Amino acid sequence: MVQKAKILLVDDRPENLLALEAILSALDQTLVRASSGEEALKALLTDDFAVILLDVQMPGMDGFETAAHIKRRERTRDIPIIFLTAINHGPHHTFRGYAAGAVDYISKPFDPWVLRAKVSVFVDLYTKNVQLREQAALLRLQLEQGVPAAAGANGSGGGSAEPAGLLAELSARLAAVEEQAEALSKQLDESADAAAVATAAHLERKLNGLRRALDALEPGAGNGVVKLPNQE
Repeated sequence: MVQKAKILLVDDRPENLLALEAILSALDQTLVRASSGEEALKALLTDDFAVILLDVQMPGMDGFETAAHIKRRERTRDIPIIFLTAINHGPHHTFRGYAAGAVDYISKPFDPWVLRAKVSVFVDLYTKNVQLREQAALLRLQLEQGVPAAAGANGSGGGSAEPAGLLAELSARLAAVEEQAEALSKQLDESADAAAVATAAHLERKLNGLRRALDALEPGAGNGVVKLPNQE
């Protein structure tokens, strides 16, 4: 069963948080509230999030300052941030949002369908990345435990069937992720959301690296040491 992604909603007004929850509830993901920048940063210390919806105008630490803290932390710097604001000060204000690390900047009142569609894209990308990390972790585990044991067999061949079967299983699982990522990329091509397209391209490069690593482990591919792509 696929674990639900977490979406962080940051706004100092309870009614705005309720509205966001109503809009995003159809995505069937885990929605986490934060009523201030400080509360959002605390939530980010322990949980992983697919995307952050961040209000710009908040007392104390505003959205820009909160985003700056998020981007300075290694753990959270790659989480997509969508700024929400009721004030439109023109291009300079929008540029400040992107400079702070936002992937999108939406003015209130916003179209609920558009917001839900944008958030859905980042949830899908997050899910594919989680699946990719899980496959990479499984492959690393088997490289450390299964493959060396087979290589140490004294020509008996008794340990070769299990690694071969494992590689076939990993290849099938990776193929499923590749198929889902390809379908997502086609959807993004139609939406032309530059930030989402760039994230999808990064995911595709990771998938290609993992596929090359698996291919190198196939019988007859050579005896060199295989270096897995970095999944951090």
